[in-house]
Amino acid sequence: MLDEILEFNKEFVKDFEGVELSHLPKKKVAILTCMDCRLTGFLPNALGIERGDAKIIRNAGNTIVGSDAIKSIAAAIYSLGCEEVLVVGHSECGMAHANPENIKSKMLEMGIKEEDIDDIDNLVEWIGAIPGEEQNVLNTVEAIKNHPLITSEVPIHGLILDIVTGELKVLIDGRE
Repeated sequence: MLDEILEFNKEFVKDFEGVELSHLPKKKVAILTCMDCRLTGFLPNALGIERGDAKIIRNAGNTIVGSDAIKSIAAAIYSLGCEEVLVVGHSECGMAHANPENIKSKMLEMGIKEEDIDDIDNLVEWIGAIPGEEQNVLNTVEAIKNHPLITSEVPIHGLILDIVTGELKVLIDGRE
């Protein structure tokens, strides 16, 4: 795959007109969303987001399990000028169907030591499995809003994107 990507990139840069952009997001928004491959290219189009508009944070199931997502959100607010946060889940999320036994079995099959797997308190939570798409967005918005290092001055919105139609549904309007 790497060779394919590098070959594509050679062709890409031939016709690409580079533009200097700021590292600060033009629309002053941070978006926490899922790493689902179906969102690549689709999510920005559905939201009207272009290159340089937003800080997009992606992980399995758009959760804040662990500290990386919340650190990125805090950095977006306090260092990069974001004034709003969108938590965007999507329909048909694979993390809503993650099976801990299958995950553990695959890890063992690929050479991960059982004691290292057993050191994880909650494999389902650690991997980013979610209770359901809408409930996960609600839970994630509340966790961000209630985090001691996130100011209440920044609206935290919760949305669901239909992975087929692109329609957005607002679950939480953080301005209210």
